[in-house]
Amino acid sequence: MTVNKKMMTAAQAIVTVLKDAEIKHVFCVPGESYLPILDALYDESSIQVISARHEGGAAFMAEGYAKSTLKPGVVLATRGVGAANLSIGVHTALQDSTPMIVLLGQVHSKFRGREGFQEVDLDQFFGPISKWAVEVRDAERMPEIMERAIRVSQSGRPGPVVISLPEDVLPVQAEMRFRGVFKKPRPAPSHSEVTDVKHRLKQAKRPLLIVGGGVKSSEAESVLLSFAEKFHLPVIVAFRRHDAFPHDHYLFVGHLGLSTSEYVNQMIEEADTIIALGTRLSEVTTIDYTLLKDHHSLIHIDINNETLGKVYNPEIGIVADVKEALSAFSHFEITPIWKEWAMEKRAAYAETSKLNIIESDVINKQVIATIQRKLPEDSLLTNDAGNFASWMHNFYLFKKPHTYVGPTSGAMGYGMPAAIGAKLAFPEKKVVALAGDGGFMMTANELETAVRYHIPIICLVFNNNMYGTIRMHQEMHYPEKVIGTDLGYVSFKKLAESIGAVGYTVNKIEDFDSALLEALTSDQVSVIEIITEKEQISVATTIQQIRERAKN
Repeated sequence: MTVNKKMMTAAQAIVTVLKDAEIKHVFCVPGESYLPILDALYDESSIQVISARHEGGAAFMAEGYAKSTLKPGVVLATRGVGAANLSIGVHTALQDSTPMIVLLGQVHSKFRGREGFQEVDLDQFFGPISKWAVEVRDAERMPEIMERAIRVSQSGRPGPVVISLPEDVLPVQAEMRFRGVFKKPRPAPSHSEVTDVKHRLKQAKRPLLIVGGGVKSSEAESVLLSFAEKFHLPVIVAFRRHDAFPHDHYLFVGHLGLSTSEYVNQMIEEADTIIALGTRLSEVTTIDYTLLKDHHSLIHIDINNETLGKVYNPEIGIVADVKEALSAFSHFEITPIWKEWAMEKRAAYAETSKLNIIESDVINKQVIATIQRKLPEDSLLTNDAGNFASWMHNFYLFKKPHTYVGPTSGAMGYGMPAAIGAKLAFPEKKVVALAGDGGFMMTANELETAVRYHIPIICLVFNNNMYGTIRMHQEMHYPEKVIGTDLGYVSFKKLAESIGAVGYTVNKIEDFDSALLEALTSDQVSVIEIITEKEQISVATTIQQIRERAKN
């Protein structure tokens, strides 16, 4: 191994490792506790610093950037207060299996344990929501820690690494030793494991593929497509992993998660063999862990050993990179006897997701039909948490890889800052963020960040003046006793215009069509506020219908 030795400060060593890892953007709210890093970044022209309005927004930008580039998103903040603010992004990265490196300024080493200004024991604070949390106390170890952070954040199941940096360590000069660029491990299944899968698939009568984020992180989309086609296997995507498989393909049969259709439950019930690829089979994906039953044979392939058996004990559990596993399985010689069943399931999906627009349809559905027609197929959509997203989940057809970024953690305030990160990753793509009025206001300050750095995203804000998802659950359990979920009036058009973005307010689909066309042809940050009804609380039901069911 070649060891590169250089005299430099610990802060400069951090930037050197980031440069060697080909990190092009870092996100932050500046703080005095890590000024040496900012100074080192000033001298490094290959890395752009994006200074956000809030650490939570910066963390969401880094997470969206990482989901798009498949490289670690890097976010910086100061001491306990900045660290606490960005913790929501760290939690999102953990649940979404997103590589992230969090660099946090810390109080001077001499002040530790005295409840110094903004002091928090950061490695303990972040330990439960990170893959690794560490404080660096010796300047000369900075390359070692940073290179390990690059490796840990991307190896196995990707996730966030948090590094606490005492302010007195960063300016210290030392002979730094750099040991090379990280190469991602790609473990393959053993010969016996491949044979086991082959035998199990030969016995199957109605197999089904459930594909998750591991398909994306291993860049296995094309191999998955070939594998599914060779054996005529129907494919369903895990919660908010929509772009792992093209929705217009004859083997795509739907998505799992919130607001799934009844035919999905029937399809899972009919299946006898489930092949889960790169998914942790989360609570939402498995509909409160009720999805798989005793009659199912589960073949579970995941990069992380701890994922296997965490929810369901698999008949065959394989620790492997999804791309390597599918490549090994592609040599099977199996004649599928389930073609007719797969086509039945495809037909059921096509009927359920059909966008037959009628005049009485709510504007939410009509908006999805419009963006389906007018957006280029490689456009990238992000979304916030909220009921508005169910229209996108149910009706928008994702046809290309890297066209969707959404929070499986269910974090509100995510959509717009994540779109900023995604647009920096894919500057040539149209990037559209979908949000409700409640979630959008949580990080609306980051619109100014997009304007300041000229990051031309398009934001669709579905405004019904309430926290819609919580109102829905409120009506289910305590009908007509509305408390805490109504929100005040905000003009998102005026808000956008006040900070230099272009704003629109629309009440009918004709106005939305023209506003979207202008936004798509513009090179500016655009916000389209869509006034929606409170009554149509979700795709499937109204507030009145929920109340009537609750009474019965």
